[in-house]
Amino acid sequence: MRPLFAIAMLLSIQGCSAQLPEPIEGDDDIFHVVTIADNLEHPWGLAFLPDGRMLVTERLGRLRIIDHGRLEPQPVSGLPEIAAGGQGGLLDITLHPNYSDNGWIYFSYVASGEGGKGTEVARARLDGNRLKNLQHLFRLHPKSEMQRHFGSRLLFDREGYLYITLGDRGDRPRAQRLDDHAGSVIRLHDDGSIPRDNPFVSRAGALPEIYSFGHRNLQGIALHPQTGEVWTHEHGPQGGDELNIIHRGGNYGWPVITYGVNYGTGTKIGEGTHKEEMLQPLYYWVPSIAPSGMTFYTGDKFPHWRGNLFVGSLKFQQLVRLELQGDEVVREERLLTNRLGRIREVATGPDGYLYLLIDAPNGSLVRLEPK
Repeated sequence: MRPLFAIAMLLSIQGCSAQLPEPIEGDDDIFHVVTIADNLEHPWGLAFLPDGRMLVTERLGRLRIIDHGRLEPQPVSGLPEIAAGGQGGLLDITLHPNYSDNGWIYFSYVASGEGGKGTEVARARLDGNRLKNLQHLFRLHPKSEMQRHFGSRLLFDREGYLYITLGDRGDRPRAQRLDDHAGSVIRLHDDGSIPRDNPFVSRAGALPEIYSFGHRNLQGIALHPQTGEVWTHEHGPQGGDELNIIHRGGNYGWPVITYGVNYGTGTKIGEGTHKEEMLQPLYYWVPSIAPSGMTFYTGDKFPHWRGNLFVGSLKFQQLVRLELQGDEVVREERLLTNRLGRIREVATGPDGYLYLLIDAPNGSLVRLEPK
């Protein structure tokens, strides 16, 4: 860790507000929950700047800076016009892998356009408390009037490709159409151009940005620290939340196959749970946990957790810890049930701590620290 960055993160620790009064005891560790910032309105995405500050998106359309434990009172200006409503608004945020050299910040959001609303991605540079050099990189096509299943998480892989996760927009058949972005994972160069080796570049009638399809609503993405594989999770219907590794050109089955059933009636969806040439999840949850946010823990503060996969649960207000052996989930532990609220984002900080965003009208950013 560079000395100046270490000092910045230490100042961030010293700027925290009070922690919960009692420690939380898990199977392998005892930890405290420390509040970094509150008064966040439905926070959604989190990014760590090299100087120790943090960027947090608020779904209603605001980008906030947390400066060493202090929430700056004024939102960052310069965002594009955002269509907040339903499940949509300002969503995820991430930094370019070479941020220290180029200053690019990437964010996803919902915008209005021909036909309704859809997920879009742009990048810009932060100058004080405003964004400049705004560039639009991706627009979902076609847009619709539905107010749900926008996705959307962002991730850079080791080769510098940008991945964008998209929901089916509440219109199930769209996830199986290659002439439709909905229900897919998008893969782009960092400037928004399309890689020549994307799987459907040469297929007539297919959108070349699509990397995988057959997804319902992906709200978690993470890069495996050893293999470099892109892992995602997605919301199922009533049951059937999935954990997947994203493969080039893969069809993940929705809505033809699923481990979930229709809301209310419990009736079957599609053709069952398996079909030839459609990929099976690594792991699935029945009943649904409503997953959002995901990280492989790579820090040094919780040695017993290193290499574990952490997933936030909106429905059960939990932090789900998965122990892995290769690509197999061998053990699951559920932490913080009904202690904090709906966990929207989970991230390993550059300081080695685990950070959570709590999605609420008066939401918060918290940090887990070992006892």
